[in-house]
Amino acid sequence: MPIDRAEVERIAELARLEIPPEAIERTAAQLSEVLDFVASLSRLELDRLGPTQFAPVEAPLREDELDSRRLAPETALAAAPEAEGGFFLVPPIVENVSP
Repeated sequence: MPIDRAEVERIAELARLEIPPEAIERTAAQLSEVLDFVASLSRLELDRLGPTQFAPVEAPLREDELDSRRLAPETALAAAPEAEGGFFLVPPIVENVSP
């Protein structure tokens, strides 16, 4: 699936990426290669394979253990600029951007 210059610029704007003008064509080619590879995966014949064909029948499990290297939630939130209900409050990073 070919990606053109305009599409790269649109994706960069949505992702808030700064792509130098001289790198846009190369980025378009690389994105096109990725999409072509993903499209090639649809040609694989996987109909006769079940969803767990490659998963072990009995996955090894371990006991849950407390790890002394982890911060208690109260300790982690103590240094946070803003917190509420046991969670960090962060500013939104995506605004209303027209696609």
